[in-house]
Amino acid sequence: MFSNPDLLKFVFGRLTLDAIPYHEPILVVTFIGVVIGALAVLGIITYFKFWGPLWHDWICSVDHKKIGIMYVILAVIMLLRGFSDAILMRIQQAIAFNGSEGYLPPHHYDQVFTAHGVIMIFFVAMPFVTGLMNFVVPLQIGARDVSFPFLNNFSFWMTTAGAIIIMLSLFIGEFAQTGWLAYPPLSGAAYSPGVGVDYYIWGLQVAGVGTTLSGINLIATIVKMRAPGMTFMKMPVFTWTALCTNVLIVASFPILTATLALLSLDRYAGTNFFTNDLGGNPMMYINLIWIWGHPEVYILVLPAFGIFSEVVATFSGKRLFGYASMVYATCVIMILSYIVWLHHFFTMGSGASVNSFFGITTMIISIPTGAKMFNWLFTMYRGRIRYEVPMLWTVGFMVTFVIGGMTGVMLAVPPADFVLHNSLFLIAHFHNVIIGGVLFGMFAGVNYWFPKAFGFKLDPFWGKMSFWFWQIGFWFAFMPLYVLGLMGVTRRMSQFEDPSIQIWFIIAAFGVGLIALGIAAFLIQIVVSFMKREELRDDSGDPWDGRTLEWSTSSPPPEYNFALTPVVHDHDGWYDMKNRGYARPLEGFRPIHMPKNTGTGAILSGISVALAFGLIWYMWWLVVVSFVAMLVVAIGHTFNYRRDFYIPAEEVTETEGKRTALLAEQV
Repeated sequence: MFSNPDLLKFVFGRLTLDAIPYHEPILVVTFIGVVIGALAVLGIITYFKFWGPLWHDWICSVDHKKIGIMYVILAVIMLLRGFSDAILMRIQQAIAFNGSEGYLPPHHYDQVFTAHGVIMIFFVAMPFVTGLMNFVVPLQIGARDVSFPFLNNFSFWMTTAGAIIIMLSLFIGEFAQTGWLAYPPLSGAAYSPGVGVDYYIWGLQVAGVGTTLSGINLIATIVKMRAPGMTFMKMPVFTWTALCTNVLIVASFPILTATLALLSLDRYAGTNFFTNDLGGNPMMYINLIWIWGHPEVYILVLPAFGIFSEVVATFSGKRLFGYASMVYATCVIMILSYIVWLHHFFTMGSGASVNSFFGITTMIISIPTGAKMFNWLFTMYRGRIRYEVPMLWTVGFMVTFVIGGMTGVMLAVPPADFVLHNSLFLIAHFHNVIIGGVLFGMFAGVNYWFPKAFGFKLDPFWGKMSFWFWQIGFWFAFMPLYVLGLMGVTRRMSQFEDPSIQIWFIIAAFGVGLIALGIAAFLIQIVVSFMKREELRDDSGDPWDGRTLEWSTSSPPPEYNFALTPVVHDHDGWYDMKNRGYARPLEGFRPIHMPKNTGTGAILSGISVALAFGLIWYMWWLVVVSFVAMLVVAIGHTFNYRRDFYIPAEEVTETEGKRTALLAEQV
């Protein structure tokens, strides 16, 4: 039926042996390292006979706590990949002087900085944020799980599928060379005819499905599943920030989906939405991508603000100062984040009146953020402050983020932005707020809630080592970029002619080395903590003396979270209960209805990877087969009537009796 070349093209599309980067030494060594690491992990799982529990208890789990933990694990794994790209870039820039072209060819360097941005935003910061919201929010509002447990499982595995698609580009084909937002016309078929932009599009589209569904799920959970008495103004601040974050997700991620769909039509179907001719307009893409992109910044940082609010109150031994103003500030930030997107392209010719409006709104959005900062400081004022590891991350954030905010206000002034746009000053500012705000917040959250998840604290020595390496390394890595940006040095350059600026790149590379030690210290902290878990275990039931409802359960919580739904009288739910002499009954529990685990989410995730791979490489038979398989699995799941099970009353009574005995001493 087919001649040989036609058959090969039908089966493999545009995939050929040339797509395997065996001629790139760095990628070959990376591939060997990944294979060795994967074999080691598989060997450990096999040796300890963990395949069964891994599948049944984790991969198929619909328990929000386990899904939250898996999100954080995904974020840490992708952090190692994304930070590796940062190391490659900084070393290249530090040595590419005096006629040296460095060790990264320009086309490879462009892929590295694009992948770094995409991975750090979509597959490090987003899973970190979503994981902590997944784990904590149901516990804080007194719910047994999220509204749609299976949808939660599916959302996680779609996010993981997106990460797998991005990682595939490292070893099969190439990644985009466009920057992390893939502006046309550079991302169009005429200027990027290869598979790089297609990897970008389908990796984000698949992950975006998971993020959007997760946002819907958490909104429904917060609005409909709060404990009796927990009005909106009695919700913990972290739950408030989670609610605003997920409203932003549901409102903005469909814009990203539609924008990438239009770009896909330009590339696949020859339409002209974002071309320079035939009625197209690349500026429309830039407007659309930033209408998603600026809310995305606050999607990441608002949950971090919520974490800092919980940590400051706990480790200052005081009620959070200005609870109502914190809530209103969060809501104002959520709204204003939608009317500042154009400050990302002041220099694109929009006109003085438009630039003035967006400059003013950008300055205004700093006001509620500043109000939060003062509330945290007033909470600490005259408090019994304990500088445990979560509190160190919080204080480090307060210093670092304020500097980033000040430089942001500088960039909000259009004339200043005309001077500083597209320079390393912008890179320094962006990392100042994302690292100092989001990543510091995530590390604070992991250290704060780790004992709630696993029943023992993280080792404090290695936690402090990680903090100090990160804190000092950050200043070494990014303060030189402020200097270089003020000198007019353009971002995204792989080599330079002026030898006088080399010293600044060397200092920045040294800072990246310190941050690498901070990441290593964090990994060591995890390993050491599991080895010393009995020593680090706290049987009081509340290792930090936390104030909100999640600390009223055991550590780790049982599968059902709460045997009896608590009644809330105050936004410091657990602190209020202890003051009232709260204690659990020893008997009278009923069987608890829980959803059954399912592997459908993981299976759909795997099929999504195959579907995206077919679309990227023009294997249309694989696209059709994958799409049909996805429909079959999804429809088959709807006939799975035995999705639920009951935990017997006797088991609940025994468990709750032990917990009550422990908490009686504490109360």
